[in-house]
Amino acid sequence: MNARSQQWDIFCRVVDNFGDIGVCWRLARQLSREYGLQVRLWVDDLGALAKLNPSADFTGVEVQRWPDVFPETSPADVVIEAFACELPANYLAAMVSRPPLWINLEYLTAEPWAAEAHGLPSPHPTLPLIKYFFFPGLTPNTGGLLREKNLGQDLDAARRLGFQSTDGAINISLFGYENGSLNSLLDAWTQGAEPVVCWVPEGRLLPQLTAYFGQSLAAGMRLENGGLSLHVLPFLSQDDFDQLLWACDLNFVRGEDSFVRAQWTAKPFVWQIYPQAEAAHIPKLEAFLGLYCQDLPQQVATFWRDWNAGASVDWLGFWQYRAAMQAQALTWQNQLMNQADLASKLVNFHKNHI
Repeated sequence: MNARSQQWDIFCRVVDNFGDIGVCWRLARQLSREYGLQVRLWVDDLGALAKLNPSADFTGVEVQRWPDVFPETSPADVVIEAFACELPANYLAAMVSRPPLWINLEYLTAEPWAAEAHGLPSPHPTLPLIKYFFFPGLTPNTGGLLREKNLGQDLDAARRLGFQSTDGAINISLFGYENGSLNSLLDAWTQGAEPVVCWVPEGRLLPQLTAYFGQSLAAGMRLENGGLSLHVLPFLSQDDFDQLLWACDLNFVRGEDSFVRAQWTAKPFVWQIYPQAEAAHIPKLEAFLGLYCQDLPQQVATFWRDWNAGASVDWLGFWQYRAAMQAQALTWQNQLMNQADLASKLVNFHKNHI
């Protein structure tokens, strides 16, 4: 079976935010563009996808709404169940007569057990079908990270965003969930001697910023307060958001998709992990810190922990190690670049199971 005759189905439910559909759309687009595969993307919230791809350019990818009553559909050669979203019952039953390669694409984690579980089979309890666990990861023995072949900075795209570098200022992108640490960070920026230009895409931090500055903020606004110049950007497409990260000196990111994109820029960054009940996310954060920050001063990991805990953060204690963080970011990017990416590993996984 040649690549161009292969049909791949990717199933995605939008739980909240844009991380799940962000990963699935990037993957679908890459599989189509770089491997010539026929890809169907089934998603229950087309509005979320439209926000990430406002141009509605779905070339090479057949986007289908995942309805409550799923239509009778012939299963694809490869079926990706993203993040344990559970396939429709009638689609699952149809797989029995012509079993595809069934993959459960898991969330990214740096925890060691992910490498041990990566690629393991899981027989269905009642049907003659096998599902394989596929763990994206940061080490060669995992499923890798999403990385397109044309990865890089587009200066024209950054300029279209209105991005203009200011001499002597630190350019920072700020993207996150609600955070109790935010006020202490803003205090440091407004009162600091080194000017900060902060770029904030529309999102969940705007209400907190509005409360802090005492005025309503919206896309297109610019606010000056002490040493801080704050620019509010509209909600960005994935491609535009990527360019913002490339253009800044430091990036605050959240969840999974922007977390991965920040690593490709080889710039210092701070990750806010998706919070889970009973602090289940903390071991995941610590696992990544153990890999990424092992050669950095302790103040860097402390800042990350405080940012995720919603505690007061020590901006000056953190940013004094800018040079060390920049060197580590480049080393880390090079290390990841030497590993196979997620899409290529999925394609090879299929080849090995034909």
